[in-house]
Amino acid sequence: MYSKFQNKFLTADNKKRAFINAQKIKTLWFNTGTLCNLACKGCYIDSSPKNDRLAYLSIDEFKSFVNESIQNKMGTEQIGFTGGEPFMNRDIFKMIRYSLENDFKTLVLTNAMKPMLNNKSDLFKLNHLNLTIRVSIDHYSKDKHEQIRGPNSWAPMIEGLKWLSNNKFNYCLATRLLWNEDEKTTRKNFKKFIKNNELQINADSKTQLVTFAEMDEKSDTPEITTECWKILNKNPNEVMCSNSRMIVKKKENNHPSVIACTLLPYNSEFDLGNTLKESLKKIYLNHPHCSKFCVLGGSSCS
Repeated sequence: MYSKFQNKFLTADNKKRAFINAQKIKTLWFNTGTLCNLACKGCYIDSSPKNDRLAYLSIDEFKSFVNESIQNKMGTEQIGFTGGEPFMNRDIFKMIRYSLENDFKTLVLTNAMKPMLNNKSDLFKLNHLNLTIRVSIDHYSKDKHEQIRGPNSWAPMIEGLKWLSNNKFNYCLATRLLWNEDEKTTRKNFKKFIKNNELQINADSKTQLVTFAEMDEKSDTPEITTECWKILNKNPNEVMCSNSRMIVKKKENNHPSVIACTLLPYNSEFDLGNTLKESLKKIYLNHPHCSKFCVLGGSSCS
């Protein structure tokens, strides 16, 4: 017998662990660096003004992976940028431009605060039908949002949201299902938030208001076996790592690497090498996030 999530191939009760076989990379994520203007409670990647475990990606490093995807016809349709705070990377606008010039749908995850607001003119020049800005908001009320994001984090976020709306960007919201609220209650109250702030978002849309299952590595969650796909009536091709990869540059490495999952940037087991082509290998669901967030929670960062 093993402890949970200790053996790559077998679960604690000695059953075959579920795995994913990726055939293409529909969404190609880039972590632009873990530095952030905030230090939120429960940040899955521990982003903060001091955490530089993932270094800033450069435009040349970014281009090399995008070009590899194009040249090898890897089926990429969307480029996603996450962090840290992407707008703190000085090359972010060059990256966005290159993505759009190559006709990719482009998604930028941001807190919509000063790093974005201080660069409004550069972002405005890139406004495009294929560009979507996803703004993180941890609750529809100022008090609970700031319990997670820290004092004075609400007003700049609202300012950023209204600027995006007034300038006719494609934008959406992302929130976490905290506070013991179910998704129905969360969406109902976000409708009021959206109306009060005169935003152009449909709270009933799962793409315009994205809700994520809360992630806690210490909480108990079942392991996923090969038998679970039929039991859960779940298609493994719907799990995030079946069609996406994330590029990160670890501080101690000279070159960026390809990670199986946006949620596990530091875990060496999910580091798949230095090229997209070699990353298309079998991935065993050997982490609590695989179970709680992706399979049972049904969440996907894209």
